Amino acid sequence: MVLYRKWALAHFFVWPLGTWKLRSGAPRLGVSVKDSRPVVDRLQDIVSPILWTMGLELVDVECVGQGSRTVVRVYIDKPGGVTVSDCERAHVALGPALDVSDPFPHPYTLEVSSPGLDRPFKRFQDYRRAMGTRVSVKLKNPIGGQWRIVGVLGEVNEQAVTMTVSEPPPPRSITLDFGEIAETRRVVTF
Repeated sequence: MVLYRKWALAHFFVWPLGTWKLRSGAPRLGVSVKDSRPVVDRLQDIVSPILWTMGLELVDVECVGQGSRTVVRVYIDKPGGVTVSDCERAHVALGPALDVSDPFPHPYTLEVSSPGLDRPFKRFQDYRRAMGTRVSVKLKNPIGGQWRIVGVLGEVNEQAVTMTVSEPPPPRSITLDFGEIAETRRVVTF
């Protein structure tokens, strides 16, 4: 069963995995759930090199749900954006690798998706790629009574970002340390 889901600005390719494990009686191989590292970290270690060989980049891995309702979401990206075909290729490559590593003692569902245009920035590369575009920055503490600042992302370094803000007038340049930023997203307009 293959399901294609379109949600927000992302593509999903979904295939239930691991259901054969309950019937096969085959011995378990790979990482045990009792491993001291969080399961997401272990999954990232497995998934990232596979995606890299395909010219894709791992953006994030999420695990939600419990038991046989567990869903593993793998978000991928590449320069120029991700297509449904990219998600399908990644899913086909990741499924067997995750089955061998056997991260859960029960069935789970694997979803491979693009993270969407308006996803929150999680890595330094996200900021670098967005230079010259409009972004919305949610602050940890208000500046001048504002909790959110919208502007064009300019310079980015390891400590801070510089933005050109035009609201409220007059236009000005501000610098925000990463420690002041709660969340940053690209402003998407159609």
